[in-house]
Amino acid sequence: MAEQNKHITDFILYAEKEKGYSAYTIKSYTNDLNRFDHFMKTYTNDPQWAFDTIDRYTIRHFLGKEFEEGLSSRTVARRLATIKSLCKYLQKNGVIDVNIAAVIKTPKTPKKLPTIIPEKMIEELMNCPPDTIKGKRDKAVLELFYSTGIRLSELVSLNLGDFKPDYNKKNEHEGGVVKVIGKGNKERIIPYGKKSGKVLDNYLKERGINLKTSDPNVPCFVNLKGKRLSSRTIQRQVTKYIKQVAEGSSLGPHTLRHSFATHMINNLDKKGQAIDIRSLQELLGHSSLSSTQIYTQLEEEKMKKIYKEAHPHGE
Repeated sequence: MAEQNKHITDFILYAEKEKGYSAYTIKSYTNDLNRFDHFMKTYTNDPQWAFDTIDRYTIRHFLGKEFEEGLSSRTVARRLATIKSLCKYLQKNGVIDVNIAAVIKTPKTPKKLPTIIPEKMIEELMNCPPDTIKGKRDKAVLELFYSTGIRLSELVSLNLGDFKPDYNKKNEHEGGVVKVIGKGNKERIIPYGKKSGKVLDNYLKERGINLKTSDPNVPCFVNLKGKRLSSRTIQRQVTKYIKQVAEGSSLGPHTLRHSFATHMINNLDKKGQAIDIRSLQELLGHSSLSSTQIYTQLEEEKMKKIYKEAHPHGE
């Protein structure tokens, strides 16, 4: 394999070590920039090509080649976003004088509405895991995903000390808050409900653990050997249960995250209230408000459907 451009290597290391980006983001950055590096070596016929020799037309040519190879506008848009981040880093570090990528318009991408589980099927989903220690663990995983909307990577890294539970006078777990570390190593505090507290206690009881007196550094979710569950295992288990109650593509932990946000909006709407979009942004850990606003489009799509079906001039 050809040697990677030094500045690309430095940027990926910076994104991983200093910015604390997730393994998934680092993998995407590496793939995108390796593609760009390969293109530039061919385009310039120079394995040691320099960033200060390229212009906006070079980058547009690269994006055009990606389209020609059949890549979607969403993928090409991500390629450009990665190059923009790289050029911003290089400008900041004095490698280039101007971020020539900043002026290039992002290709339009279709808005993809998230897949959700109908609210009426949530209880059915929660009853899917069997009444075994593994089943109780999986039920706690499902409940925590749904009641907090956290990401897969955030749930995997949870320790018992991240929970701050509330107890009533009968010493029953009434829910509480949990601390998670999100993208960019940003910490946030998320409430969780009584149902989550109950199923979590049921699972921990099987392990001989009391959340009040537990070692705070013990992993929350473990396999039968006591080792922290991997992302792959959780993904596989959650997907298996969701497929028992719902149909669709790309089903998994993120489906529960989408359902969390959408059901909150829907239930507030039934009460005649509007959700504070910035509060939802904080709960989901989105760095950009536009990422959160896609959930408000679900109601827009529902209204459009009703309008087309009911109005004489709807079609």
